[in-house]
Amino acid sequence: MTNIDYDLIIVWAGSAWYPAWMYASRYKIKNLIIWAQPGWALATSHRVENWPWTISAPGKEIMDSFKEHALSSGSEILSEFVSEVTKHKDHFHIKTISWKEFKSKYVIIATWNNHRHLWVKGENEFMWKWVSYCATCDWMFFKNRDIIIVGGWNTALTEALYLADIWKKVYIVHRKDKFRAETSWIDQAKKRENIEFVLNEEVEEIVWDALGMTWVKLKSGKEIKADGIFVAVWTIPNTQIVDSLELKKDEEWCLVVDARQETSIKWLYAAWDVTTNSNKFKQTIMSAAEWCLAANSVHEDRLR
Repeated sequence: MTNIDYDLIIVWAGSAWYPAWMYASRYKIKNLIIWAQPGWALATSHRVENWPWTISAPGKEIMDSFKEHALSSGSEILSEFVSEVTKHKDHFHIKTISWKEFKSKYVIIATWNNHRHLWVKGENEFMWKWVSYCATCDWMFFKNRDIIIVGGWNTALTEALYLADIWKKVYIVHRKDKFRAETSWIDQAKKRENIEFVLNEEVEEIVWDALGMTWVKLKSGKEIKADGIFVAVWTIPNTQIVDSLELKKDEEWCLVVDARQETSIKWLYAAWDVTTNSNKFKQTIMSAAEWCLAANSVHEDRLR
């Protein structure tokens, strides 16, 4: 068992965690990053075209550039999963799945959102290619084509409205006869000629050929010809490792943070998609900004 003191421990490696590392190191904060899979969704994206200064590049390439920049500042890294974060007096204790333990006065937590999958045939084979969970990220690959959005909440309706201006045809497939989205979004979608509601239906299979996605088969037997599918059924913040701290969360289980990214517990900061600041717009640029702000807040606390 290891028990080493740090000024700051950064838990998990989100899509833009390197900026936090870079800023912390520049402020001469003794920090440790504990991660298992850097980048998460960004690192597995086959193409990213909404990151500044990068017209088009694989997600892994962007993550590698983050890492190269951050390494020049210096830090310590442990490639492992964190199992629990607790607080004892004025320090946090972090445990890993291999029973390593660390102490730190400050912690930045940036775990990820679990996208709810359809768990249907054909989904996993082309995940993040013709099957996506972020319309804002991947819309450009289906411009002027037919597309399917699965879901009945606000996310599905607002993304459909946004993408109706870009795509030829948008089908919204929902397993019930009524949406749970706000009435205003539903009314706007009904007015769009290229948006079609497919209600009381569930996706059974995503069908492909050598060139990519061809159509979607529904449980009723009906088939919809389309070039891509966006799953917008729900996301659940993965914050179980801090559940024992009883942090304040909103109605969508996101960690409530203030303007400095501080949670309801002093000296525990949060960033990335699991916070109330960015959970409405889950983009890498938002993640990078929150990471930097959190690291700067730690620096400010140390000066007080």
